[in-house]
Amino acid sequence: MHADYGGVVPELASRDHIRKLLPLVEQARRQAGNPVLTGIAYTRGPGLVGALLVGASLAAGLGMSLELPVLGVHHMEGHLLSPLLETPAPAFPYIALLVSGGHTLLVRVDGVGQYTVLGQSLDDAVGEAFDKSAKMLGLGYPGGPALAALATEGDPKAHDFPRPMLKRAGLDFSFSGLKTAVMLAIKAAPHTQAAHADIAASFQQAVVDTLVGKCARALRECDVARLVVAGGVGANASLRAALARRAARDGFESYFPRHEFCTDNAAMIALVGYRRRHEMRPGIVSADAVPRWSLETLRPPVGDVSSTSPARLAG
Repeated sequence: MHADYGGVVPELASRDHIRKLLPLVEQARRQAGNPVLTGIAYTRGPGLVGALLVGASLAAGLGMSLELPVLGVHHMEGHLLSPLLETPAPAFPYIALLVSGGHTLLVRVDGVGQYTVLGQSLDDAVGEAFDKSAKMLGLGYPGGPALAALATEGDPKAHDFPRPMLKRAGLDFSFSGLKTAVMLAIKAAPHTQAAHADIAASFQQAVVDTLVGKCARALRECDVARLVVAGGVGANASLRAALARRAARDGFESYFPRHEFCTDNAAMIALVGYRRRHEMRPGIVSADAVPRWSLETLRPPVGDVSSTSPARLAG
């Protein structure tokens, strides 16, 4: 639907949510054996407000009709806690690298609701840089996975692309300069599969080197020995392999959710809802959506049961 436009069109996305969301919920309940529900969690933000409002409206309506309490949760908190759906789950504290189409964050996670943002992108998110570079290479949209596939055919040392802000102090990111370097390389290179594969591989290597370097710095500066990678770009095979090698070299633990828990998913939102279930509001609630919502405004949940296995809940 969005490929013809080279990116997500908010109005089209919202209309598609309206058409598909309730049938999808019904299908999920059937596949789960129609379990007894005790509450409803939905993504309150951040994100595109139209799409968020569709989910918020459905959650409010279901809560009212089924007489269940409802809670809107933070999208990024879902990603940060998604590794808790796996076994073994990482212990707190850990450093989380959250990399997706819309976000690039390094976060210290000291517990549920205890987040300190250490660094973030000053311009393009990692996933956005992947998609825009893929578009310049003529790979369509969404282009991130296509670029990663093309990179397997190329030489990652063919182009000496910049590793943005890696030599500067601090933990922030910037990918606009790297994107410009890719554009210039494409203009100068022959329009062949091999040449484009070399550009894709070199671009991906520059991104991976930057992310790995910043993660290692964050672990050292915070004196933490556990790293979690979350978000859609966290499924990138080259990034996972590079971080695993760095973990073996530097002696820290690395945790990667399975691929279906990297991209946006209901399991991570349900997990946050469960951990914050005592905050759920019974009765009629408004369809509340927040397009901009800072992680650092969150607080630890009331009555959190840390001893219960989240992996069992995911089943």
